[in-house]
Amino acid sequence: MTSNDTPVSESPFHDGPTDRDQAPQFVLPLVLHLEKTDPPARTDALRTAARAVLTILSDERSLGDGEWAPAMRDWQDARIRKVVRRARGAEWRKAAALDGITVTGEDGAEVRVFPPIPLDGWPKELAKLQVSGTDLEDPEPPAAPDLSGPVLWLNPEVDMSAGKTMAQAGHGAQLAWWELSDTERKAWREAGFPLSVATPGAERWRELTVSGLPVVRDAGFTEIAPGSCTVVADHPALRR
Repeated sequence: MTSNDTPVSESPFHDGPTDRDQAPQFVLPLVLHLEKTDPPARTDALRTAARAVLTILSDERSLGDGEWAPAMRDWQDARIRKVVRRARGAEWRKAAALDGITVTGEDGAEVRVFPPIPLDGWPKELAKLQVSGTDLEDPEPPAAPDLSGPVLWLNPEVDMSAGKTMAQAGHGAQLAWWELSDTERKAWREAGFPLSVATPGAERWRELTVSGLPVVRDAGFTEIAPGSCTVVADHPALRR
C-alpha cells in the first residue's frame, strides 16, 4: 500500500519504471553521528532515522511557502531516495553547521537530516562522508515493541547494513505519514513521533505483508534486489 495520493503503479518505492523517473531526481541526506569509542545501538539508530524523516516532513520550513518546501516537493515528485552517511569528530561538527535538523534517540543516537538535494549536488561537507561502515550492534537484546503505538517491522529474511536499514525505516515512516489524516499526523507529531522498530518471525512477517498496512518495496539501487519488501509500517490508525 502507498499513499492515497500515490497509486501503486507510480509508487516512489516501486521497482518498475514510472513517470517519477522522468522528473529530476533528488535525495534526502541523513548523517549518523558515529564516534569510534561510543557507537549508537543499532535499534536506536533505526528509530532515530525514522523520526528524523518524520520531523523534516512535518517541519514548517517543509510546508506551504517554507524555505525547504520547493526541494521537498521536487523530491517527493520523483523517486523517494534517502542516503545515510556517517560522521565523527570534525566531520560531524561541519555537517551539523549545515541547514538541517538533528534528532536524538531514546538511547543517545544522533541523526541529522537535511533538505533534499540533487543526486549530483552534494555539499562538500557531506560528499566526502562515508556511506559504508555503519554496521551497528545492539549491546543488549532490544525491548519488545510497543504494540499500542506505531511499529516499523523489518523483513527477517533480508540482510541489510545498518545504514541501508536506517534508510528503509525512514521509507516506512514516510509511507505511514502519507496514509494518516491531518488530525492523526498532528497527534503523532505532538507526541514526539514515538515508534518502535522490530523484526518479526517469518510467519508474522507474511501476515503483515498482506494485512493492508503500507509496505516498502525497495527500488534496488543498493544492496538488495529490486522489489524486495523491506518494511511494513504499522500505525494504530492504519490497522484494519
